[in-house]
Amino acid sequence: MQASATSKYAGQSFQPIVEQCEGCERIVEEEGARFCRSYLNPAAKWRQGMCNFATHAKPELKLVKVRINPLKASKRASRRK
Repeated sequence: MQASATSKYAGQSFQPIVEQCEGCERIVEEEGARFCRSYLNPAAKWRQGMCNFATHAKPELKLVKVRINPLKASKRASRRK
C-alpha cells in the first residue's frame, strides 16, 4: 500500500473510499479526496462481503420455509390453552 494513498483527516490516517462505498451517507470530502468517516480502511470492510456501515446497501434476506410436524404443532397448541 502506498503511503500517499492515506491522508490525515480528523487526526487519523484515513484511506480513500472504494467503488462500493459510492452513495453512502458516511462519505466526507476533504481537500478533494473522499473518506469514510466511520472506518479508516473502507476496502477492508468490503473484503468479506458487505460493509456493515453502508447506508446505501441493504442485505438480502433469504426466507426459508420450515416444515412443521402437524402432530407436534397440535400438541403445542393444546398446551397453550
